[in-house]
Amino acid sequence: MPTDRHIALFDLFGVIARHQLPGAQGKMAARCHTPTDAFTAAYWSCRPPYDAGRQSAPEYWTAVLRQLSRPADADTIEELRLTDIDSWSRVDDRMVAYVQSLREVTEVALLSNIPSDHADAFLAAQPWLRRLDHMAFSGKIKAAKPDPAAFQHCVTALRAAPANFLFVDDREENVRAARATGMNGHVFTDPDDLATVIDAWLLPKPSAPLTPG
Repeated sequence: MPTDRHIALFDLFGVIARHQLPGAQGKMAARCHTPTDAFTAAYWSCRPPYDAGRQSAPEYWTAVLRQLSRPADADTIEELRLTDIDSWSRVDDRMVAYVQSLREVTEVALLSNIPSDHADAFLAAQPWLRRLDHMAFSGKIKAAKPDPAAFQHCVTALRAAPANFLFVDDREENVRAARATGMNGHVFTDPDDLATVIDAWLLPKPSAPLTPG
């Protein structure tokens, strides 16, 4: 297995894409006729199985609505689902351009915690993602960061060694998990800082000196 490969593995939200649209959870809470803080608690506490592909969208939203003691009718579920997808649809155009430019000098892949139906909508809106070397969406691969299985999926899919990867995520716990699998890791805070880190990572490593025999 080659050890000189370089694969830049990117998180999506908080790196290439924006975090959830401000006010979106308040809008969904109003649709449920419930306080925003109660909605937010239910929204996140029920989320892990949905992100990891163990629940469908209707199952997730039924769980949220039941936790809020609200009726889980089909129209409400679909309205919440579509509002939720739209709230996670914004990208950082500068980062999109940068990630695409990297494909001229290295392999580029994506590892995102995102439900399957969200992933389908995001791909439809951002078809450039299909030109990456690999896309791993938690709802599709049935494993969400920081589960080691999510990182192992990428290693296996790209037939690489963990050390070939530089994983970029805005959440430190996910970067720690990637490093625990043997990947290199960078906590994303700023595009300029990231570019400096990647430029250094791509530099050829000096060969070990020969030991006289």
